[in-house]
Amino acid sequence: MVRVSEHFDEFSFLPAQAADAGIAGPAPRGERVSLALADGRTLSGLRYGDEAPIVTFLHGAGLNAHTWDTTILALGLPALAIDLPGHGDSSWRDDAAYVARVLAPDVAAGMDAWTTSPQVLVGQSLGGLTAAAVAASHPDLVRDVVVVDITPGIDQSAGPSQLRDFFAGPTDWATRDELVERALSFGLGGSRRAAERGVYLNSRVRADGRVEWKHHFAHLAAAAAADPESSARLAGRQDALASVLGESGWQDLAGVRSPITLVRGDRGYVTEADAAEFARRVPAASVVVMASGHNVQEEQPTALGDLVRTRARAD
Repeated sequence: MVRVSEHFDEFSFLPAQAADAGIAGPAPRGERVSLALADGRTLSGLRYGDEAPIVTFLHGAGLNAHTWDTTILALGLPALAIDLPGHGDSSWRDDAAYVARVLAPDVAAGMDAWTTSPQVLVGQSLGGLTAAAVAASHPDLVRDVVVVDITPGIDQSAGPSQLRDFFAGPTDWATRDELVERALSFGLGGSRRAAERGVYLNSRVRADGRVEWKHHFAHLAAAAAADPESSARLAGRQDALASVLGESGWQDLAGVRSPITLVRGDRGYVTEADAAEFARRVPAASVVVMASGHNVQEEQPTALGDLVRTRARAD
């Protein structure tokens, strides 16, 4: 068995993921793409297939573009998955402003550079709100929007306490194997193979040989845990900001002129009441419920891939 601490290609997991999901046929060719932003930061993404992307995917907080791998395998169409700023191989933001309207210009720059036609733009959680902000501000880049298990006003950092405790721990380790053992000890990752894949794709080896999480959120969570007083002040500011961000999210959705679909996991963050409010505020949107928790792309990748394919092929 290949140990997670060894170096190997980041797309080498695709055949096993396809087999696990019962997806036939060869895996598409994957490549990492990179874009230098005007302020010196870098935006990174993953492009799948030999033709120009038809669908672009945006992940949620604490994840990275590889969370969409199995969904893209099920989709069977050329696709682009972007690492949001502060995640994956994209640069962290010095101001830690990881909110939809701040992230949207970077995403739009990536779509402009890496796609050649208006996209079906799919976003989960933080990526879903960002997708709405991109569609509202850059309608020329988007032909359809699919928002996965998020509506404005919902706390995207919510979730199981063991997940928050997991990321609030140490920020670096001697090996990736240590991270795998930590994930399994917290009940995360499912099987060892899935945990190894998740750790490998969401961590990196620093120049000093230590392993750290790629996404900025883990480092912010650890810093907050080390300074409870500062953490309490930050929580107060976040509460005050939440209503403002919620309203801006509704404004973004109201400004989207392309078709919108909300996908709700029946065990996810979006409740029936939240979905009803979404339908009231965005009456032209469709609402689809799937048997899933918050990460629909990982729990129901085939069903989600089928839905996105239908949207991509719609006139």
